[in-house]
Amino acid sequence: MIYAVIDTNVWVSALLTHNATSPTDRIFRLLFDGKIIALYNEEILAEYKNVLYRNKFKLPKADIEELLNYIENHGIHEDRAPYGEAMPDEDDRVFLEISLSREDSFLVTGNLRHYPRLPEVLTPSEFIARFFAS
Repeated sequence: MIYAVIDTNVWVSALLTHNATSPTDRIFRLLFDGKIIALYNEEILAEYKNVLYRNKFKLPKADIEELLNYIENHGIHEDRAPYGEAMPDEDDRVFLEISLSREDSFLVTGNLRHYPRLPEVLTPSEFIARFFAS
């Protein structure tokens, strides 16, 4: 099992893509295959809901609900582990702090510029290459 906090932008991309080989789509499928365990808290779920239901994305509500339900039912609720440094984007602090709540977890994001460049912060491509390359 690999524990990961998945940034909202990864889910948006996964739900929008029609490319089954894209890293974001692979992450989506790996989650549902039980190979990735999502870490979350209420703030992250609220962010997911706020963004995924935006009309501009035109994402199917059933797909959003399936994803959110799966994360809540099969993921692990965690408390924040404070990160004492400044963040490039303070709004994203919760994602990093939840990922730091477990030593063996990662943060997967398409927006590296929003986070400090720590070994635990990976792009979808880096995450797939590191753990699921075949």
